[in-house]
Amino acid sequence: MSGIAVGSWIFVLLMVLLVVRVPIGIAMFTMGAAGYVYLTGGELGLLLNSLKNLAYARLSNYDLVVIPLFLLMGQFATHGGLSAALFRFVSAFMGHFKGGVAMAAIGACAGFGAICGSSLATAATMGQVTLPELKRAKYSGALSTGALAAGGTLGIMIPPSVPLVIYAILTQESIGKLFMAAVLPGIIAMIGYMIVIKIVVTINPAAGPAGPRVAWPERMKALLQVAPVLGVFVVVIVGIYGGWANPTEAAAIGAAACGVLAIATGGMRLRGVLDSALGTAQATAMIFLVLMGADMLNTALALSQMPTELATWVKASNLTPMVVMVVILIIYILLGCVMDSLAMILLTIPIFYPVVMGLEFHGMTATDKSIWFGILALMVVEIGLVHPPVGMNVYIINRLAKDVPLTETFKGVMPFLASDLIRIILLLAFPAISLVLVRTFGG
Repeated sequence: MSGIAVGSWIFVLLMVLLVVRVPIGIAMFTMGAAGYVYLTGGELGLLLNSLKNLAYARLSNYDLVVIPLFLLMGQFATHGGLSAALFRFVSAFMGHFKGGVAMAAIGACAGFGAICGSSLATAATMGQVTLPELKRAKYSGALSTGALAAGGTLGIMIPPSVPLVIYAILTQESIGKLFMAAVLPGIIAMIGYMIVIKIVVTINPAAGPAGPRVAWPERMKALLQVAPVLGVFVVVIVGIYGGWANPTEAAAIGAAACGVLAIATGGMRLRGVLDSALGTAQATAMIFLVLMGADMLNTALALSQMPTELATWVKASNLTPMVVMVVILIIYILLGCVMDSLAMILLTIPIFYPVVMGLEFHGMTATDKSIWFGILALMVVEIGLVHPPVGMNVYIINRLAKDVPLTETFKGVMPFLASDLIRIILLLAFPAISLVLVRTFGG
């Protein structure tokens, strides 16, 4: 049996396990172990020998420390009420426009994503903060929930981003360069979502009525309250890319700064600190379990030679590189129906990355190509968070907005999906959008 055939069977059986609701980390570990035993001729001893150092080899990786630190930074921001300060700031400047409160929610999601790194956490936190305000402003349920579900995806698009960290570790790419490359596409995503809101309220003014204008003294007060939060983002990103600190050190500084801010502003007490630590521990344990499952699966795939055979087959197929890339992105969109973003990155990058790196795109260097593909993968992965039938962000927001039917939320998110697709086409056609900051600042 060829490597591609063996790998295909592993994936088919993996999908079966996911359908029967086996956790993704356990499912990947199980199929990886089964594939390893099959490919080694049933030698169970070889599997047990490989497992001796699996956990230590993965979890002792210094680069992984950045994940719990970024998660802790997000937890402090959540429990310290920093999310509410971000929303008040953006709303003070935009709330008096038609659709302005929804636009403010998008801007606040982007700001919170810059200190969180998780889409689900961004959606859940900002949903709790902004849904009551949107309801009070008499926004339609479809626009309110659709905007927040889409805005939540900015949690992984605006750096720092946990999936980007994982991508960097898997591909041995620079975390700093990937973060810098994600800034402009993330800003474009935010602006695109705001344009969608503007179009929706132009067509249907009742969906997003204008709110009262906030006086300039109140605006300045809101700016002063949020300035330290923006400072944390600047310190973390500039510190990483400027070479002043490695990602782990910058994440530690960011987490400590958010913790101090949350306590100093009176938003977090001892209970909040304990809840933040517990939430970080739970999320970290989940991510690390998935990582170990992915390592076991990738070991089996490497043994099968599937990635190499697939890359060779693609080269010999005479398909144009852009067609191959489009097919890969479509696969990501389809996988988004059944898998979360982190699992997709861990599962597919070891297979697709060698294929992409073996093709020619726009005359790019290997490093540029690696960064460009990472940003593209991130952009497509986030679509899975809002498109049916899974759309985790949609379900999170809909659960918070108990008076809005799920069909209305999915209906509300559709215009934002159109914005996502336009952005992906732009990134495909113009890689410079992802690379301009990296090249400008010495990448």
